[in-house]
Amino acid sequence: MQLICIQQTGFAQDTLSVIKPHKQHFKAEPLKATMLAVALPGAGQIYNRKFWKIPLVYAGFGVLFYSAGLNSRNYLTYFQAYQDFTDVIPETDSYIKLIPANPVDYDPVLYPESYDPANAKYYEDGLLRLVDYYKRYRDLSYIGIAAWYLISILDANVDASLFDFDVTDNLDITLAPMIMPLPGGYRGAGLSASIKMTF
Repeated sequence: MQLICIQQTGFAQDTLSVIKPHKQHFKAEPLKATMLAVALPGAGQIYNRKFWKIPLVYAGFGVLFYSAGLNSRNYLTYFQAYQDFTDVIPETDSYIKLIPANPVDYDPVLYPESYDPANAKYYEDGLLRLVDYYKRYRDLSYIGIAAWYLISILDANVDASLFDFDVTDNLDITLAPMIMPLPGGYRGAGLSASIKMTF
């Protein structure tokens, strides 16, 4: 009888397989993104991992706040000048810095003997127009701030809702020219849009 000896070299293999932890795939939740955007502008974009949108959000707010501040300061300046121009107190003359003409020609309080009523009316109307102009754009700036805030919230919600949206080649949109019927029996050129989905 012959004895065969097999010499093993190295280590025996382990029979237990190592299970690697499954990497969690991030899925954005629209409600959470919306609530974060409501609490702090830009937080919804951070949650959605759209970091490139954060400078746009804050640049929009910066421009609108600057516009609101500038228009508000100008409104108050011209409103005070208009009040000073229309009162009869000689010490209130803030309008002189704003009107480039010589006050001898238009000021009925400081120069009652030499002023021209037509010039006085012209500059009074001009000050009132500037008051209305800056008030309007101040108010529009405040409306813009509120609108930009809502847009940033809506953007965070839509980004979270469409986070896993399929953008593969299985979806296709086609635009093609077509002839459209118009009132009166006429025909005109138009575009036809069709969406095709392949499975």
